Amino acid sequence: MTKRRGFTLIELLVVIAIIALLMAILIPTLNRAREQGKRAACLSNLKQLGLAWILYADDNDDKLVSSEAGGQWKNTFGEPWVGVTWATGWAQGECLPESEQIEGIKAGALWPYVSEVSLYKCPTGYRGELMTYAMMISSNGRSVEGSPVFKRRLLIPQPAERLVFIDEGLASPDAYSVRYSQPRWWDQPVTRHGDGTNFAYADGRVGYHKWKANETIKHGRKRTRTWEGFFTPETAEGLEDLQWIQKGIWGKLGYGQ
Repeated sequence: MTKRRGFTLIELLVVIAIIALLMAILIPTLNRAREQGKRAACLSNLKQLGLAWILYADDNDDKLVSSEAGGQWKNTFGEPWVGVTWATGWAQGECLPESEQIEGIKAGALWPYVSEVSLYKCPTGYRGELMTYAMMISSNGRSVEGSPVFKRRLLIPQPAERLVFIDEGLASPDAYSVRYSQPRWWDQPVTRHGDGTNFAYADGRVGYHKWKANETIKHGRKRTRTWEGFFTPETAEGLEDLQWIQKGIWGKLGYGQ
């Protein structure tokens, strides 16, 4: 009779070790590929919203839709781009029922141009959120400490550099803003994809921006849904990050450099 020879314990351990090593090498690569796919999907969503923002202006004598979401500012600055999609306790993680979120999305002035609910959410947004993008406050919104507010698209300076939408990752009241007359953050830095986040610009293009300073990235990563107060950069790179977004929103700084 032929005697069969099985694997020894040492051989099995070697095979297991090789498989574990391969998994350790492949998993980060797979995670990066998955994140790049989600980032691309998010950029595509922002592209649709950015084009809708342009089309709205074309259909309304160049007047911009209001960046102030529906709610307390409804009709104060014109038609809000989106209705109420956040719960009263949004800062503590509460979400509206999906039916109410959908109703809020459909109540926005951009719904006739982007009439697919899934396009209002980044794939990496918070669970339960159907709307994760925000507009910059400079687009027909409130003035911040005397900051410029753009009411018409043709009056926006250097539109290729002006930020319109940001992937904020959650639904929150009002528009996105930082301080204008001081080198300080108001809304917190957003770290959504890797060490940065996605933006849509006034000329219709979209892009990913990576923060340079470790303090900006760290603050963005530990950011909770609760507003944490004003954040002042302590490094030159941190100040560069802040001034990039300040200039992106308004085109200039409201203080001396």
